[in-house]
Amino acid sequence: MRKLIVGLFMTVLPALGLAAGGSVPLDPMEPDHTNEASLQRGAALFTNYCMGCHSLEYARYKRVADDIGIPVDLYEENLIFTGAKIGELMKISMDKGMAAGWFGNAPPDLTLESRLRGESWIYSYLRGFYKDESRPLGVNNVVFSNVGMPHVLVDLQGLCAVKPTIGESASVDPLSGNVRGGEACTQWAIEGSMTSVEFDRAAYDLTNFLSYMGDPVKVERERLGIYVLIFIAIFFVFAYLLNREYWKDVH
Repeated sequence: MRKLIVGLFMTVLPALGLAAGGSVPLDPMEPDHTNEASLQRGAALFTNYCMGCHSLEYARYKRVADDIGIPVDLYEENLIFTGAKIGELMKISMDKGMAAGWFGNAPPDLTLESRLRGESWIYSYLRGFYKDESRPLGVNNVVFSNVGMPHVLVDLQGLCAVKPTIGESASVDPLSGNVRGGEACTQWAIEGSMTSVEFDRAAYDLTNFLSYMGDPVKVERERLGIYVLIFIAIFFVFAYLLNREYWKDVH
């Protein structure tokens, strides 16, 4: 009995550790893998702004193109800049040893990042950069403190001059009537080319794409799951009737 209790405790311990570590407030994000337009915009953002440092080496270009509805020739022409073939893995040419010297640690592969961190973490992280002159790259992040990554989306979002408000929903001050928490940043050190609403959508699209990368068969799995449940329900009826027929003469 003692071994059973210890085994159960060791099973749930990792989950408890993750729950204890999630102390940073996050903005909620619900992915939608059926939204091909969002996934296509996310793929374009990742290729243009992230793939110089971060690979997706557990996925292949062609599989991604087919899944998110981009014709192969258009994907090759617009979203492959390394000369790789459409059937190859989505690797990058950056040397990990050199990258570790530049950034302190080599930028991780992001294929399974959404499975590790969660979509809300990624979405909040993308919106959480702010100016911090004490850091080597001049920026910090409210979700990932002392981050070693530059704010690669600064041209789009801009750079917040103060810590952005993450994980707080909008509310109305009962005395002044002013809306509080409607935007993550209220003071900008650098203006971006997008409005706050536009960048929030871009962050959503990029997060949605990374969510798809972490679970590319989610839509198909859920579709098949419905048929499996229907089959089990029908099979249960016949199994019940058969069982009753076998045991009807047993008293």
